[in-house]
Amino acid sequence: MAEHDLHAMRHSAAHIMAAAVQELHPDAKFDIGPATDEGFYYDFDMAHRLGPEDLKAIERAMKKMIGRRLPFERREMTREEAQAFFAARGQSYKLERLADIPAGETISVYQCGDFADLCRGPHVGHTGEVGSVKLLTVAGSYFRGDERNPMLQRIYGTAFPSPAELADHLRRIEEARKRDHRRLGSELELFSTHEAIGPGLICWHPAGARVRHVIETFWRDAHYANGYELLYTPHLGRATLWQTSGHLEFYREAMYSAMQVDEQDYYVKPMNCPFHIQVYQNRPRSYRELPLRWAELGTVYRYEKGGVLHGLMRVRGFTQDDAHIICTPGQIEDEICEVLRFSLFLWDAFGFREVKAYLATRPPKAVGEPERWEQALASLQHAVRRAGLDCEVDEGGGAFYGPKIDLKIKDAIGRQWQTTTIQFDFNLPERFDMTYIGPDGRRHRPYMVHRALLGSLERFFGILVEHYGGAFPTWLAPEQVRVLPISEPFLDYARAVAGTLRAAGVRVSADTEADTIGAKIRRARNQRLPYMLVVGEREAASGEVSVRSRAGEEGSVSLDAFLARVRAEIEARG
Repeated sequence: MAEHDLHAMRHSAAHIMAAAVQELHPDAKFDIGPATDEGFYYDFDMAHRLGPEDLKAIERAMKKMIGRRLPFERREMTREEAQAFFAARGQSYKLERLADIPAGETISVYQCGDFADLCRGPHVGHTGEVGSVKLLTVAGSYFRGDERNPMLQRIYGTAFPSPAELADHLRRIEEARKRDHRRLGSELELFSTHEAIGPGLICWHPAGARVRHVIETFWRDAHYANGYELLYTPHLGRATLWQTSGHLEFYREAMYSAMQVDEQDYYVKPMNCPFHIQVYQNRPRSYRELPLRWAELGTVYRYEKGGVLHGLMRVRGFTQDDAHIICTPGQIEDEICEVLRFSLFLWDAFGFREVKAYLATRPPKAVGEPERWEQALASLQHAVRRAGLDCEVDEGGGAFYGPKIDLKIKDAIGRQWQTTTIQFDFNLPERFDMTYIGPDGRRHRPYMVHRALLGSLERFFGILVEHYGGAFPTWLAPEQVRVLPISEPFLDYARAVAGTLRAAGVRVSADTEADTIGAKIRRARNQRLPYMLVVGEREAASGEVSVRSRAGEEGSVSLDAFLARVRAEIEARG
C-alpha cells in the first residue's frame, strides 16, 4: 500500500476508534486524532479512567463498525455553522481547535455514523476499507502539550492492510519492548535518574561510563585523524553573549533561569556555537587558515517539559558531539562532502549500515541572501549525490537561518532514528560580524556549518542499547571477558589470566564468588558479556582457557591464542 493510502487508512481508523469511544462513553470530549508513522492516536477527556479491558471493548466496537462499511462523508461549513454544530454536541475542545483555523480557510467536517470531527482528511471511502486494527496503550497527554492545561487520555493504536502485516508489526513492538533502553539500563546498571537530582538529568554508572569512555575516545581519535581540532568551552556565559546570538530573543523558553555573578546575569548554555565563535574572533583570521574544523563534546542544558522526558532519548542535560566548520564559499561543497563521508564512516563503525538523507530547503521567512541559499542548497545536493545516499527533499523545511541535511539510520529491528544534522547558518556570522581577510586584502563573511554526527551522547547511547539489545559488540562492551574459576583451588589461576588480559588492554574481571560454575555462567550470560573463560584443573595445568562466547561457541585454546583473537576483534571493531 502506498504511504499516502496507509496514512488515510490510519486516519480513518482513528475516527472509527473515536466513534467507538463515543458509543461506549457518551460523555467523552474529543481533541485531536491524527495518523502517525506507526499508527494513530486520539485524545479524550472523560471521567472514566481507561484500562486494558476498556481497550478490548473499544476494539470490539471498532471491528463491528468496520464490518458495517459505514461511509466517511465530508461536508464544508461556515465558521458559524461549525461553532453551532460542535457547541450543540458539547465538544469544547473542537471549538478551541476551530478558533485556530485562519479566516478564509475552508472548514470541513467528516462524519462516520454518529461521530463527526473537525478534520481536513483524507479518509478512505467507507469503514470496510480499513484493514486490521489493534489498540495498544493508554497514556496521559496535556491539551496542546501544555502542562498548565487539562490532562487528557490518549489511546494509541495501529492499522495495517492485512492481518499478517499487523502481526509482523506487533512482533516488532514486542521486540522493541524487550530492547527498551530504560529497562536494560536498569537491568545492566548502565545509568539512572533520581528525583533528588531532578528529572531528565542522567547519572552514568560504571558500566555505562565505560561504554561512553570508549565512544568518546574513538570519537576524539577519529576527529583528529580527519582534520578536526577539539575545543573545550565553559558551561555558562554572560547574558550579553546570548543576546548577541539571539537565543534570549528566540530560544528563551528552553533556557534555564539566569544566575547572578558579579551583579551580571549568566546563563547555562543551551548550545555551544557562540563559544566557538568567540574562539574564532580571538584574533583576525586569514583565508589561508580556512577551513577551520572545530569540534567539542560539549554538555548543554535545555528545559524540556516533564511530559516529554523519556529515558536517555529526551533529557534536560546532554553532551552534543558538536562541531563547526568555518570556510570560504569556494570550500563549502568539499567540506559538506567530507562531513557526509566522515558521518558514514562513524555509523558503519557503530554497526549502522542503512542510512538515508533528508534535505530541508529555504522556508518562506529566511535570513541571508538568496544566492547564498542557492549555493548552499546546491552544495548539499551535490554532496548527497556524491555520497550515493537515498534522499528525500523537505521543501521549505529548513530553519530560517539556513538549509540542512538530516541523516536517519535504521536499527536492528527496522526503526529509523534521526541522528546526524548538517546545518548551514547565515544568521550567526552576521550577528557576530564574523570575517576573514581574503586574498584581495578585504574583509569577507565566512560560511558557517553546524554539524552533529551522533547527536547527543545520551540519546545515541540509548539507540545503541536498543540496537544491540544490551549485547554490545566486543569493542564497546563495558566488560569484554569474565574469567570463571570452577572452584576455589583455581582462583589464583583465574586472577592470573585476568591480569594478563588486563595488561593487554582487555576489559576483564574474575568471578571469585563462592558459587557453582553454573551460577557464574548464568550471571555472565544475563549481563550479556561477549566472552566467558572457564578455568579448572586441566586449564591451570596446560595454560589454556575454556572459551564460551555469547554466540554459543565453545572450545579450549591457549591463553595467548585467545588474547590474539580478542585483541584483533576489538581493533577491527567487529
